[in-house]
Amino acid sequence: MSADPRAALSVLVSAFERHLEACAGRRGEDDPTVAAAYDDLVEAFEAYDGALYDATGEMTPFDIYADDAEEGDDDGDEEEDDDVDDDFDDDLYDADVESDEN
Repeated sequence: MSADPRAALSVLVSAFERHLEACAGRRGEDDPTVAAAYDDLVEAFEAYDGALYDATGEMTPFDIYADDAEEGDDDGDEEEDDDVDDDFDDDLYDADVESDEN
């Protein structure tokens, strides 16, 4: 049985509000309240995105990216990732230019 996207949206909005409150009342760089609100927001978003897809076949245009520490990516090879992204963007730009010229 799939979750109701409207109910999941309500939970997501509440998670955004709790995150804002936690950030506004932040007590130091590593405030556990902010970290917990962040995690709750990620979970609420993923639940909403899944419920929306299950109910309608549609998805939000957003992605959740984990911190490098969470992924175990400690090799410091971020520049290589940027090059891959740049090549992809160039391909999209070239396709747009070609379609505009036709």
